[in-house]
Amino acid sequence: MSPANKPEKTSLANKILKQLPLASKTAVWGTLGTIRPLLNFEVERDVESLLDAIAGEAVDYSTIIHLLTNRTNRQRQQIAKGFQAFTQQNLQKTLQAAVSGNLETAVVGLLKPAAQYDAHEIKMAMKGPDGATLAEILCTRTTQQLREILDIYKHDFKSDLEADIALGTSGCFKDLLLTLLKTSRERYSGVIDYMLIEQDAKALVTAGSGVGALRLDEKKWVRILSQRSPEHLNRVFSLYHKKTGLQIEEAVAKFFHGNAQEAILTLVSVLRNAPLYFAIRLRQAIKGPVASHKTLIRILISRSETDLLSVRAEFRQQYGISLYSFIQTEMQGNYRALLLGLCKAEDL
Repeated sequence: MSPANKPEKTSLANKILKQLPLASKTAVWGTLGTIRPLLNFEVERDVESLLDAIAGEAVDYSTIIHLLTNRTNRQRQQIAKGFQAFTQQNLQKTLQAAVSGNLETAVVGLLKPAAQYDAHEIKMAMKGPDGATLAEILCTRTTQQLREILDIYKHDFKSDLEADIALGTSGCFKDLLLTLLKTSRERYSGVIDYMLIEQDAKALVTAGSGVGALRLDEKKWVRILSQRSPEHLNRVFSLYHKKTGLQIEEAVAKFFHGNAQEAILTLVSVLRNAPLYFAIRLRQAIKGPVASHKTLIRILISRSETDLLSVRAEFRQQYGISLYSFIQTEMQGNYRALLLGLCKAEDL
C-alpha cells in the first residue's frame, strides 16, 4: 500500500467508526471486526444456555446462533472445553446432531480454532485442487497464521502441507503456494527504495520478439510478488504500468492461465485492497456464476474478528447495497440468521 492510499484507508475506517454507537468506538479501535470479546463472559452460563437450547422438545436455534456469533473464537474454545468438562460430550458433535445443512457447516466452522478451520479447508481444497480457495487462504493469512496452519495440518492429518502441495499441484501455481508458505515476505521499512522498485519492475518486463511483445519469467514473478512488501509492490505495479501500458492485472490475465492465474490475481488483489477483494468474493459466493456457501461462511467467519467492517464498507460502495441487506434478501431461515449475526448490521 502506497502512502498515497493511506489517507483513503484512514478515511474509510473513520466512516465506519462514525456509524457505530459511541460506547462501541473505544472497543473497536484497532480492529475492524464485527465480533469482539464479550466483557462479562462466563463459560458456565454459556454452557447452561447451550444445554437448555438443545434439551427441549424443539431446538432453540436463536439461542445457539446468538451465542456463537457474539463470542470470539477464543471464547468459543473456552465454551467447548467447559461443555466437555460438564457433560463429557463434544460440543461440536452435539450441535451437529441438532443442526443440519449450511447451518451445520457454519456452526462447525465457528467451533474450530481458526488455524484448524483453515487447515481443514485447505485439505478439502487440495482434492480438486480448488485453486480459488487455496489462493484465498494462503494469500490473506499473516505469517503467524500460516505457521499455525502448518503445525495444525501436520497434527491433524499426519502429513506435511508443503509436501502435499508439492504433490498435488504443479508449475507456477505450486511455486507460488510453496513460496507463500515460507512466510518470507519483507516488512515495509518506511524508506522508499527507488532503485529496487526500478529493478523489480524491469524484472517483470523482458524484451520480446516483435513490437511491444512481452514475455515473463514465472519464477521472478513468484519471487517478487510473494516476498516484497505490499507498499513496495504497489509502487512496482505503477512503474510496470508506465513501462508496458498494462495494469498488472491485465498482464497476469494475459500471461498466466488456470490456477496460476487465479492465485496471482488473488495475490495482486489482496496487495491492492484486501477488503475489496473479500467484498467481491462474497458477492460471487452468494450470487455468482458458481455460488459457494462454503466460501461465504469461511470469509464471514475468518474476517469477523479482523476487518469485516471494512469489507462491509467496500461491499456497499462496490454494489450499492449493504452486505447485510444482500444476505437478508438472498438467504433464508436459521442459516440466514447466523450469517446476519456475523455481519452484524446495515451500512447506510
